[in-house]
Amino acid sequence: MKKSGQELSELIKGKAVSSVEVIEAHLERIRTINPYLNAVTLTLEESALEAAEKADNGTELERRRPLHGVPFTIKENIDVLGTPTTNGLPILAEAMPSRNDPIVERMIQAGAIPIGRTNLPEMGMRLDTDNPLRGRTINPWNAGLTPGGSSGGDAAAIATGMTPMGLGNDIGGSLRNPAYCCGIKSLKPSMGRLPWAPSLEPIDMGIPRLLLSNGPMTRSVRDLGLMLSILSGRHVADPESVDVPLHGTVPVEKKAAIVTNLPKVSLPNSTTDAIVKAGNILEKAGWVVEEVEVPELERVHEVWSTLLAPLTASLPREIFKPETRAYLDRISDLHVELDFGHALRERQRLMRLYSEFFKKFTVCIGPIWGNLPWPINSDLDPNVGNELLRQSFSFITPGNCLGLPAVALSTGVADGLPTGIQIYSELYRDDLCLLAAEIIESPSDQITPIEPVK
Repeated sequence: MKKSGQELSELIKGKAVSSVEVIEAHLERIRTINPYLNAVTLTLEESALEAAEKADNGTELERRRPLHGVPFTIKENIDVLGTPTTNGLPILAEAMPSRNDPIVERMIQAGAIPIGRTNLPEMGMRLDTDNPLRGRTINPWNAGLTPGGSSGGDAAAIATGMTPMGLGNDIGGSLRNPAYCCGIKSLKPSMGRLPWAPSLEPIDMGIPRLLLSNGPMTRSVRDLGLMLSILSGRHVADPESVDVPLHGTVPVEKKAAIVTNLPKVSLPNSTTDAIVKAGNILEKAGWVVEEVEVPELERVHEVWSTLLAPLTASLPREIFKPETRAYLDRISDLHVELDFGHALRERQRLMRLYSEFFKKFTVCIGPIWGNLPWPINSDLDPNVGNELLRQSFSFITPGNCLGLPAVALSTGVADGLPTGIQIYSELYRDDLCLLAAEIIESPSDQITPIEPVK
């Protein structure tokens, strides 16, 4: 259960192990620990074993596929043919898509095998993973703390060896939040690099679509890069998706901006230590490292909040449980009163500002959250929830507001919880995020998969 997707594929291609054996081992892991963790909502045992048998009897051409015979999981707001796209809502328990989402289809064409659907909060609207249809997902490090959201099911499954890789999405850190809380890796790709193309209504999102990206979740940086190469590229069902190169010119002098201070946030010592350690690793690898303050973070957050507001306001409250309705009403009241025209103009200005910033720096390294993982359901508490969310979002929103690529990288363990850093780079330079992440990852021990702490 410790192998990466690439390692498993190489073993299967070399016939050191069969795809059926790999799938059966992961199914057994799901049977053993998922009743407690509730990360996988639907196990695709029959179809996965059938696909594994076909993989083991595949042609030589098929066996050269990059993820031949390797299992993966998919968040329950991404279409998988033959399974419901529930979004964690009872009203959508039987919502059957008409096709696979493009990113699911691309994984299958690369030889990967869907093994299960994974949990999320209602409509992906929380940083905790719980819903009235599927129930709560447990953080494998501490059952009393949030596993993050909204891709919390995939993160918990990857962190405990139920799957080597998964597909999630991110409009407000939903790939990066659970990667931090569960101790794995994720990539929020540059805007438009991966298609977003549901077959079920609402197909179009309007302005909030600017903030959203699908993306990969894994235990290794190499797997993130491989999945990105498989998932990237334009699809006709998403007119805003683009074909852009996966790699660009790497600067001769590589510079990393290090961020250990955020406005009105006191970072945990474990987070600051992880950021400083990452800078030291890059420095030893020949990078120039400089402590900086990131441009206009609070304004970035205000613009993100304004552009997200139509989505929050449009969600019919009757489909949510009462606690979530109150939460949505509460966070809707926090949106800054920028008109949309002003917010869009500000977004363009801020994108130029950050492009200038990344002319000087190859990457920018800082926290994922400004706080530690917090007790479950604390976001629903009207007395403390707003402040917890503010701190959690404090370094998350540039990725969504400005479309920037961002890697969430687990780095170690402190006081029984995973630590991690976030790596940003210029728009469409996902490769630079991954380059820095692989260097930082290389001297560190892999902290997952783990046995769930009960």
